[in-house]
Amino acid sequence: MKVLFAGGGTGGHLYPGIAMADALRERWPGTEVSFAGTERGIEATEVPRHGYRLHLLRVRGLKRGFSLLDIAANLQVVAEFLGAMQHALQLVRSEKPDVVVGTGGFVSAPVLAAAIMLRKKTLLQEQNAFPGLTTRLLGRFASEVHLSFQESRRFFRRKEGIYVTGNPSRSFPEVDRAEARRAFGLDSARPTLLVFGGSRGARSINNAVRSWLADGELDVNLIWQTGSLDYPVLQKEFSSSGCMWIGPYIDNMRMAYGAADLVLCRAGASTLAELCNLGKPAVLIPYPFAAANHQYFNAEALAGEGAALCISDADVALSSTRTSVFSLLRDEEALRGMAQRSLARGNPAATDILAGRIGRLATMS
Repeated sequence: MKVLFAGGGTGGHLYPGIAMADALRERWPGTEVSFAGTERGIEATEVPRHGYRLHLLRVRGLKRGFSLLDIAANLQVVAEFLGAMQHALQLVRSEKPDVVVGTGGFVSAPVLAAAIMLRKKTLLQEQNAFPGLTTRLLGRFASEVHLSFQESRRFFRRKEGIYVTGNPSRSFPEVDRAEARRAFGLDSARPTLLVFGGSRGARSINNAVRSWLADGELDVNLIWQTGSLDYPVLQKEFSSSGCMWIGPYIDNMRMAYGAADLVLCRAGASTLAELCNLGKPAVLIPYPFAAANHQYFNAEALAGEGAALCISDADVALSSTRTSVFSLLRDEEALRGMAQRSLARGNPAATDILAGRIGRLATMS
């Protein structure tokens, strides 16, 4: 079996593909897997690091503005896309994949379009509640479309070949809560808030936590991943103690999730998949500059069912947000209800299911 994955630019588009690729090779050891990406995306380093071949295409996304500079840039983007289509057609012809899998990002469009034109089996995997442009445009032609949110179905007219499978994500075996808190040097009896905003961090979230700490001593535990950008400044003001762990990056997310009663974070699709698979209550702060504001739609999908709270980036620093977060952290009954509703939305078997669907499509080629 030969499978070509197309997607990247960000980890949210790339890592689901890598998870599916790993599952395919584990299930069918002779599977040949390769990826298509760009030299500017995260895939340029991550795909080779995971041991897969990478085919590079030159393609960019359209500018969303209407200035003369944006229009001129978009003319160049269209010219590059036409070149990428020629390259993608050559790639699909030469690789002869049984299945082409698209996970989003600029590069997925020409590769999937080429595969559809050449009558290859195709599978689209959409991570976000608001589907990306490639999924919306090519979803009607793909062999199968797999969604992560039930709410995404409204964007598609097709009734067959569309599934809510979930988003492939990291798995975290259960860990004893007291043990996890001790791993961070925290009081095992205190309720614990886990805060993170990605490897680079989220400045608005960091500034909010900073102001909360300035307002007085917290009577809870805090695990605070600041990200690499803000840590040099924040480490001068704060240091780890018996009720707080602070660092630029958390190496052991299994222990961090295990220690937490409540999570405060962005609303990226991979993060939400992890939270739901673990049944973790969350306060979600959508990144306001995400493409098509997709993090807002992700957060609203969970908030609408009572699995999370959604607070805008502009409001995270308000005193009312501080009150809401710490009141919720001490409300065990509310946390239990949120945890149950979060867990009900989880799809921990998503990776294996998707690998199975790819294998099934391959036998139909």
